Amino acid sequence: MNKPAPRPTPTEPPRIGAALAALREQQALSLDELSRRAGVSKSMLSQIERAQANPTVAVVWRLANALGVPLTDLLQAAEVPATPAITTVARHATPTLRGAQDGNGSGCELRILGPVDLAGQFEWYELQMQPGAALESDAHGPGSREHLSVLTGTLSLTAGDSSATLAAGETARYAVDQPHAIRNPGPGVATALLVVLHG
Repeated sequence: MNKPAPRPTPTEPPRIGAALAALREQQALSLDELSRRAGVSKSMLSQIERAQANPTVAVVWRLANALGVPLTDLLQAAEVPATPAITTVARHATPTLRGAQDGNGSGCELRILGPVDLAGQFEWYELQMQPGAALESDAHGPGSREHLSVLTGTLSLTAGDSSATLAAGETARYAVDQPHAIRNPGPGVATALLVVLHG
């Protein structure tokens, strides 16, 4: 009696999460931007990158088109170029937000130092404020906090009902799941590092 031929061992579908994350980081694309380009939901992209979902071929094709790479770059992670050990960003290439001439943020400049892919989770900025400038913010999500380290000048801070004044070299850590504001009460330009941890 002939034995039945052994059944082939099922192969695991390709996990493209690492390749997708590496390509997105190399192109400095946020999840929101890639979602818009590819027509794939942000939550699905996040699940794919965390290896919690394996996308259909149609989804992989749309992602490859959105990234401008061959399909195989996503299906074969080995073909994705290795991320350099050190990456640098030129000063002129650092995104900068400037306050409007009128209204909140006038006289403020925020240089975005954090990588795009961490936006909405962990952000840090170089803050420069002209004399009399104010940066007022609504409440962030529950559990969110900010860390403000003054480099030069003096800054005053309010968070809810609490307030503090910081001199150069001092740092304040405070909850921002409530209205908060940073002001420059001094006669000169003030600079600081601002880190935002979203809850």
